[in-house]
Amino acid sequence: MKKLQISSSRSLLSVACLASLLVIAGCSSDDDDDDIGATETETETETETETTTTAAGGVFAMSNSLAGNSIVGYQRAADGTLTLAGDFATGGLGGDFDGGEGLDPLISAYALINTPDNEYLMAVNAGSGTVSVMRINADMTLQLVDTESTEGTGPNSLAYREGLVYVTNIDSDGVFTGEPDQEGSITGYTFSEGELTPIAGSTRNLPNRPSAIRFSPDGEYLVTSSINAGSATLASGNNDELTVFGLDVNGIPTAASVSGATSTELNNAEGRNLPSGIGFEITDRSNGTFVIVTEAREFRSEGQPPAFPDLQTGSVSTFQLGEDGNLSAAQLDILAGQTATVGQRTACWIVMSPDGEFFWVANALDASISSYRFTDASGNIELVEVLAAAGVQPTSPDPATAFATTDGFIDLDITDDGQYLYQLYGLSGAIGVYAVDAGNLTLVELVSGDLPEVDTQGIVSF
Repeated sequence: MKKLQISSSRSLLSVACLASLLVIAGCSSDDDDDDIGATETETETETETETTTTAAGGVFAMSNSLAGNSIVGYQRAADGTLTLAGDFATGGLGGDFDGGEGLDPLISAYALINTPDNEYLMAVNAGSGTVSVMRINADMTLQLVDTESTEGTGPNSLAYREGLVYVTNIDSDGVFTGEPDQEGSITGYTFSEGELTPIAGSTRNLPNRPSAIRFSPDGEYLVTSSINAGSATLASGNNDELTVFGLDVNGIPTAASVSGATSTELNNAEGRNLPSGIGFEITDRSNGTFVIVTEAREFRSEGQPPAFPDLQTGSVSTFQLGEDGNLSAAQLDILAGQTATVGQRTACWIVMSPDGEFFWVANALDASISSYRFTDASGNIELVEVLAAAGVQPTSPDPATAFATTDGFIDLDITDDGQYLYQLYGLSGAIGVYAVDAGNLTLVELVSGDLPEVDTQGIVSF
């Protein structure tokens, strides 16, 4: 493990691979695997636990390796710095569904999540169509507990709430035939003491390719986001970047979606590129519940993929989630920049401060974090800083040069106490450690050498 103040070197990406990124991304079952997955033996782990100083918390990032998925774990010190705990196999395979350029391979958020008590991690194995549950030990080593099939192709996002788990699959029919015609699915499980049990009748097909899934705070709804929302190239032609399903008392979704919404329609008069919704948060405010979704503005207003120069400034939009599950527009297309063409591109991931005042958006292509805040208790938001933090950014509009130089920020997470934010660098295999002071971010250290330089996905911190 290397701790640096600059990012590590990366392999140059081929122009052929880069072309695929411009299309969509800037942005069987094994039961009772109780003693499988740790890289150390049980005796070694016990010895390590006895001699290791108690950590203030943990940070975990997913390798998403196609040869064998694993979770790299760290002990987090009180000052936010990281010490490697090990590399732990998930029992499944990573996946690559973005064309092979290495940035954001699952085009998703929440591919790796933790339970609120920080006792378990759950990870998708996109290449083998499974979900793994890992027990978190006191020294931040991991033990594989369970692996279950998702009954679909390319699982890429997970949600947990009070003993229920839902996963999104990139493709619903098991036949991966390319980006435009993908229509995904969701399926659910009950969760108890690390064991997943599939919920009969919980699978629902989606009209477009999902990128993330979350429960509403009251547990009555499931919300999914979708990339390429509204694109004319999608087989369904669906125009929604957000889709809502109701849940009954048994955790089974409504037969059809309750509502859907998008901030930008096809062929809009403003010529605004269509939003691909990736990460999102759901928060309760004084006048209701709001969904805040990131928007990578990549597809032209008529739904066709753009040439590289036509990528537009990314944004966030907010929608109010009514008690009946309907979404209504609150604030739409709030730019991560000065204008629709001058700013940070491919806004893809989001994390909120524990007090709910600030949130941060990671912009993949430009390797940057933009900060926002709520201006009042009613859900109104504003951009605070276009560049709250940045890694190595692209220096040229030429695709080969741009993607060969950028760090490519992807998933990010914040500790339970809100003191430290951890940013995964998608094209240099590093983790940026940032101290949080209100909405301000200060780089503490950059940790590299433990993760693959490309194809990583998912990070958790507490």
